[in-house]
Amino acid sequence: MIKCNDAGVRMVEARAKGSVEDWLRSVDREKELKLVHWEDMLPKPYFWSTFYAQITEFEGGGLAIGLSCTQLLADPTCAAMFFKAWADTTLAQKMRAPPHFHPLPPRRPGNKIPNHKPYTALIDHYKFLIQNSTPFIHAKHTTVALAFPHHMVKACMGLAQTTSTPFEALAGLFWVCVSKVKGLTNGLVNMSICMDTRKALGLDRGFFGTCMVYNKVHSEGLKENDLSQAAGAIGEVVAKMDSEGVMDLIEWLEVEHNEISQSPPLMNNCDLICSSLEAVDPYSMKFVEEFEPIRVSYYVEPVFGIGQVFIFPSPAGEGPFGRVVMVTLPEDEAVKLCEDELILQFSPTIVMGVNTNHA
Repeated sequence: MIKCNDAGVRMVEARAKGSVEDWLRSVDREKELKLVHWEDMLPKPYFWSTFYAQITEFEGGGLAIGLSCTQLLADPTCAAMFFKAWADTTLAQKMRAPPHFHPLPPRRPGNKIPNHKPYTALIDHYKFLIQNSTPFIHAKHTTVALAFPHHMVKACMGLAQTTSTPFEALAGLFWVCVSKVKGLTNGLVNMSICMDTRKALGLDRGFFGTCMVYNKVHSEGLKENDLSQAAGAIGEVVAKMDSEGVMDLIEWLEVEHNEISQSPPLMNNCDLICSSLEAVDPYSMKFVEEFEPIRVSYYVEPVFGIGQVFIFPSPAGEGPFGRVVMVTLPEDEAVKLCEDELILQFSPTIVMGVNTNHA
């Protein structure tokens, strides 16, 4: 049953002391989440809004815009798309790239590979999540954000010794380092990757919906300090998340729809989740001519399991391989991560750290 309401996008206005620049010097997870408004779904959702937009005006100059929504409706790519359409309408009175609302393309029998065998590893991962969807809550979490310059990401890719992408190299780096700060001395922590599959499915980048797919990266036989092995394992899993593999999952989910819809699984309840936001382009939006965003952050709440890692592009002026990595871990582990020698080897700038001084 579908129940409709007319809540639309709810707007929240807020004000903050000081300037954006002053605020960024002392920002932490707790302060940053105050820039986003969210209300849990009500038992009767007739007046509950699926999207909230908070506009925070800084007394000393600057503006912050926070968008929140349920993952059942949209993913980070959609959030960036929403901002872009809003900014284009504000500045140019026209959406340059309007969102596309249409169903996923069906797999027609003529397009199937002869003797096709379903990619069962992806389906098995979702089966496991559905059957083990009990939240596993750690201690209080904090979030750190590290910016890696173009040449250092290339150096990380070189150390990975594979034909890796920036995501695979950095995901391997943080898989190794998070395992280390968690005290593992034999092997790596359990990890799943989360990928935007619009490109794999042949969808336009403007497709509005949830296209993030999770898949398990198996750590059996991997050494705890071997970045090359970790990046290679991630690359193998990414390569298997092609059109056929994702369509296998979609078709299986459609068959299991009734069971899943009664109790949607928690996708982030046990493993370390490493999400690729390579397709997101938040820095192209301009609400005012010549003013681009100076800082972008992403959160998926609440945080369960081992922790979360988001990897996404840096502003355009920092090179094609420049990346920002946001990591959410228990506080004591986040401190150790920022001091890890392997990470420091690539000279990241800590744009949001732990135990910052509050203004």
